[in-house]
Amino acid sequence: MSAVDVGGTRVKAALVDPGGAEVVATTEPTPAGLGRPGVLVDLVAQIVGRLRERVGDEEVELRGCGVVVPGIVDDARGVAVYSANLRWRDLPLAQPLEEVLGMPVGVGHDVRAGLLAEARWGAARGSRNVLFLPVGTGIAGALMLDGHVVVADGWSGEVGHVVVEPGGPVCGCGARGCLEAVASAAAIERAYAASSEPAARAGTLAADTDRVDAEQVAALVRAGDARATAVWDGAVEALARVVVMVTTTTGVDHVLVGGGLAQSGPLLLDPLRDRVQRGLTFQRVPRVERATLGDRAGCLGAACLAWDLS
Repeated sequence: MSAVDVGGTRVKAALVDPGGAEVVATTEPTPAGLGRPGVLVDLVAQIVGRLRERVGDEEVELRGCGVVVPGIVDDARGVAVYSANLRWRDLPLAQPLEEVLGMPVGVGHDVRAGLLAEARWGAARGSRNVLFLPVGTGIAGALMLDGHVVVADGWSGEVGHVVVEPGGPVCGCGARGCLEAVASAAAIERAYAASSEPAARAGTLAADTDRVDAEQVAALVRAGDARATAVWDGAVEALARVVVMVTTTTGVDHVLVGGGLAQSGPLLLDPLRDRVQRGLTFQRVPRVERATLGDRAGCLGAACLAWDLS
């Protein structure tokens, strides 16, 4: 099956076998202008065509294609309904791609598809009630309840826009204090930069670089930097509040943290587990673990959508 994961900065694509192995894969920068009619369809078709060319004479039968995108997605109609970052509304994908590619096409949400892949080939195997929480430049979520991924007509999973700090930083959605504006990698970078302004004027480390990214902030936390630790603790606290809320309202017993911030491992997961446990009373305490498929989860999830069509 061919699988394409269209993200805000990168497009990841692969030909995937039934066991979840990528026979051939590619990662490309996301081009501008995807909101214009036909541009996204053309992009996907070109990428799938290049993947086909790379396998050459190998015996690879493509029986379908899966495409996943961010934002609001109508899985049933195969329509990308809305993406603030990629600036599209109501883009038909499944039908025009089927006409161009000559094969069945499944369309879905990148994070919901990532959870599907984790359940089939990753850390959620055997679990029935799961919150998948990728924390990167932004924050989204996906839910599996009683063994089924929750879609809710495409509106499920927008935990990044739960307000955790009323009156806090402005979020891209227009609200203030959303989880994404407080605890994403981008939010951590902004918060550390703001906290370091006095240090920059004094000529310390913060003055030696134009930008300290979230990975560097994590390194500073390990080194005992007080400002970095305060920023990190604020992000962990915000994440814990949302995990407690979701655990209480849905009964999930397994939380998988993915995305770039999960690469910090115990630095993030240990305090998150502790704060979630302290935030619960009678509720069952979920296992909080790192997702295992990394940044390929969405692409592999797109492959799951394609396989499920056959």
